[in-house]
Amino acid sequence: MAWLTRFLTAVAFFAVGVIFSPETFGSKSDGSKSPALSTCLKLAHLLSFSTAWGAALWVTFIGGIIMFKNLPRHQFGNLQSKMFPAYFSMVGVCCAISVASFGYLHPWKSSGTSEKYQLGFLLSAFSFNLTNLFVFTPMTIEMMKQRHKVEREENIGEEVGWSKNVEVAKVNPKLAAMNKKFGMIHGLSSLANIMSFGSLAMHSWYLAGKIDL
Repeated sequence: MAWLTRFLTAVAFFAVGVIFSPETFGSKSDGSKSPALSTCLKLAHLLSFSTAWGAALWVTFIGGIIMFKNLPRHQFGNLQSKMFPAYFSMVGVCCAISVASFGYLHPWKSSGTSEKYQLGFLLSAFSFNLTNLFVFTPMTIEMMKQRHKVEREENIGEEVGWSKNVEVAKVNPKLAAMNKKFGMIHGLSSLANIMSFGSLAMHSWYLAGKIDL
């Protein structure tokens, strides 16, 4: 994870540099740039954004729900603990590339209000993903491991769904308290993920308005 932290930090600083000082990287404040470079940046932006959007859509609304309804709960939790760091890392990198390419194509000084708002949405998506990756996900995984230990002592966790956990929590104050804390942390993580998805959704609407079919 250390190399990933350094990489994302470097990408973040690069993206911010492109936004506020595009001339340093060859972009002119009047918006002029070579056609070939513009095409490459547009392609990078489109591929990165579509990857982030597609991954967020699948993980948030499809893949996670299917797995929860069909996998034993502890198996589902262990799988999620491996999948989510990779998911937030990939979406974070894609958002950073989208921010950098969009910021280069639309320098802040010469951009209109609409482009500035879109850059804000992309930065929001990037920030929410970093928050999930470095704050909420580690806390959620650690809390999950502690709760799994308590559940194994109660011989539950290999079933599908929450029914046995709810029953045992009624007579086990420790498990009830852990459920409450886990629910709070997981709720914040889910909220950050939804906010990121919403920010990407706003940018998808902007892009759709630019496409001539």
